[in-house]
Amino acid sequence: MKFLTHVIMSEDVLCPNEGSRRATAPQPRASAVAIKRDASFLTVLLLLAAFASAQTLTGNLKNGTTNKPAAGDDVVLIKLAQGMEEAARTKTDVQGNFSFKLDDAASPHLIRAIHQGVTYHRMAPPGNTSVDLQVYDVSKKAEGINVTADLMYLQASKGELAIMRLFAVDNTSKPPRTQMNEHNFEFYLPSGAQIDSAQAQTSGGQAVNTAPVPEAEKGRYAFVFPLRPGTTQFQVTYHVPYDGKANLDPKTLYPLEHFVVILPQSIQFSSAQAGVYEEKQPPTPPGAVAEVAAKVKPGQDLAFAVSGNGMLQAENSSNEGDGSATVAPPQARGRDTRPGGGLGPPIDAPDPLQKYRWYILGGFAIVLAAGAVYIAGRSKHAAMDVPSDLAAPIAPVIAKAPSTGRSGLLLEALKEELFQLEVEHKQGRISQPEYEKVKAALDQTLERALARSAPK
Repeated sequence: MKFLTHVIMSEDVLCPNEGSRRATAPQPRASAVAIKRDASFLTVLLLLAAFASAQTLTGNLKNGTTNKPAAGDDVVLIKLAQGMEEAARTKTDVQGNFSFKLDDAASPHLIRAIHQGVTYHRMAPPGNTSVDLQVYDVSKKAEGINVTADLMYLQASKGELAIMRLFAVDNTSKPPRTQMNEHNFEFYLPSGAQIDSAQAQTSGGQAVNTAPVPEAEKGRYAFVFPLRPGTTQFQVTYHVPYDGKANLDPKTLYPLEHFVVILPQSIQFSSAQAGVYEEKQPPTPPGAVAEVAAKVKPGQDLAFAVSGNGMLQAENSSNEGDGSATVAPPQARGRDTRPGGGLGPPIDAPDPLQKYRWYILGGFAIVLAAGAVYIAGRSKHAAMDVPSDLAAPIAPVIAKAPSTGRSGLLLEALKEELFQLEVEHKQGRISQPEYEKVKAALDQTLERALARSAPK
């Protein structure tokens, strides 16, 4: 660039043989000034372009177990402009530092750090020049692993029983460590169960599809997914053939403060042993009931039977014409809550479901967001699964749409989901192919919901 400027400016130097001609011809002088101005502008543009193309992204990797720099770990730069493309790879130095030259600073990037075989991720949105990550040492068995939530959503219609099992696992190990082994988190599925989807999510991360691995014992599965410090959520959705009644045995493998079954009030619930479950009213969905077992020990008998049909519904939705039983009002079962309606727990008594309120709300939210999926009416020849791209923090069992108008709550949830999708797309938190796939599914669901809500 200096050479180019020097050449242009040198044209303005008077040569001995051209002095008089330059003096009587002002036009070439004006042209030289214009050329110098254009050259200066070009210089600025080239410098800006060079700066943008050569932007450096730096970062630091810290070992949260030892509180020391994570030296010698692999760090991968992933470009998210069109899918997930590995752009560069390096190792941290003795201070845990790393750096990358960004060929395209305008695109979002993802930093992936690999420590003792476990990956950790951090977004690097456009404009960011520094990203720090924390990793943890890996142990096959870490202390402080506790299952804080074990919820089962259940609904049935037209020959199928649809179930979603939701687990929340806390890792409070001190010092913090990541637990990882071949049987990291285990659970049971009933005989004949067919898995529709399964996902896992670490605190602050995106839900990812992860297939449970069948073990030697029939009906026993394991999520081979790292339990990083914090909360890890697992969700598995499955269905079994249903002739109007079924016996289920959750067979919990971990100590639990509460085990919760959420089902429509039109489905009858009966515990195999008296006194194991207590009926409660969940915060959502309406018209549902929660059966709660407290202080559950590993291997405790939690078996129960269900009979009848019913679908979990949004507010003001209708079952008319779908073949399922009409849902009774929320207070039709359980104790009478009217004044003088009988003695019950004091109004200020702690509700065990309050502790799991956000798990329940977050779980049912995906029913509204996914919306209009005909699980109860599907057959082996015409199956429709919930798109994995519609994953929320935790995704529960997919719900069948009623044949008449959907509630305003469903429409609002769909609009909110579309808004959040656009935000994530603008922030580079979702790839373009995934964005297009999710948006198409949501648009189609929204159109169907609007069509059902329109007056006929």
